[in-house]
Amino acid sequence: MAAVGNALIVGGGTAGSALAILLARGGVTVDIAEIKPDLGALGSGITLQGNALRVLRDLGVWDRVRATGHAFDSLGLRAPDGTLLAEIPDARTGGPDLPATLGMNRPELAAILAGAVREAGARVRLGLTVDALADTGDGVRVDLSDGTTATYDLVVGADGIRSRVRGLMGIDLGPRPSGMGIWRIHTRRPKAVDRTDLVYGGPCFIAGYCPTGPDTMYAYLVERARPRESVAETDKPAHMRALAEGYGGVWDEIRDDITDPGRINYTWFESLLVDRPWNRGRTVLIGDAAHACPPTLAQGAAQCLEDAAVLAELLLGRDRLDQRLFEEFMDRRYDRARAVVEASLRLAGWQMEPAPDADVPGLMGRVAALVTERP
Repeated sequence: MAAVGNALIVGGGTAGSALAILLARGGVTVDIAEIKPDLGALGSGITLQGNALRVLRDLGVWDRVRATGHAFDSLGLRAPDGTLLAEIPDARTGGPDLPATLGMNRPELAAILAGAVREAGARVRLGLTVDALADTGDGVRVDLSDGTTATYDLVVGADGIRSRVRGLMGIDLGPRPSGMGIWRIHTRRPKAVDRTDLVYGGPCFIAGYCPTGPDTMYAYLVERARPRESVAETDKPAHMRALAEGYGGVWDEIRDDITDPGRINYTWFESLLVDRPWNRGRTVLIGDAAHACPPTLAQGAAQCLEDAAVLAELLLGRDRLDQRLFEEFMDRRYDRARAVVEASLRLAGWQMEPAPDADVPGLMGRVAALVTERP
């Protein structure tokens, strides 16, 4: 018997969908409240490390993910002119039977997870969010934005870095900018691109790309953060092309494809870490609502998926929901998530303000070793 009979998950992104799949398959009645009109995702591409793929396999969607994305096992470092400086075997953090890394189109990952949510039997309520929460000791009374009220054994805030649930829990914490901004474009994939290659240097802090399928990829350029409104929508291609002028090799092909502002996405690197515990009574945060970091280690989605896997394991393996369950959740998740957030920020800091004692390979190796172990 599970620790809860029913649960409300606020937010249908990566963390919320993964948790809904696992709980619904375990016999829990699950509602997802998603403020958007669908469970789709915006954005260009996403890089999934092996420990993320491990959870996707546990969710039963790995075959669909593998067929949709592009897997690879090494990382290239290049000079701004395109010269290959080093080819580094990437850590297989999901185990030897999974690729080290897989790139895919973010909306396609969202579609795969949305399909699995419905197959598992979770109910998805779109265009809906939470207006108020009241913990009654043996449940949570929820006022929903459509004017209705419901009571759940558990409420999960999986509603992202600007979580509404986090504020309703009385946690006064918001995301902090790191000082970097990233331009991304989803575009056609040059034949020479078969993995992620990175350039540290040139006009940007980072220039990179990641294949997402047989003929697609996303490319990105990281610069010092600028006001989001400082570049008009129609001027985005010209600005990104100007940044890309400092790079050669396949960037010559990429640059020619930077023409459509609708395929360009600009965001800031931001971070957030909620102190433990992540719950207040029977309401708990997971994913970006609890911890978020710059994508310098490409661990954001992986940490969200791990939250969902661990919380589901505990809820389905116990017959009672109490603070001890949440404390065990914290014991298995807090230090690990904090280490990823802090390492991601340290890497960003070293890129903005180079330090003579910066040990980038050592830091990345320590994080890889950490996330290779199951949480």
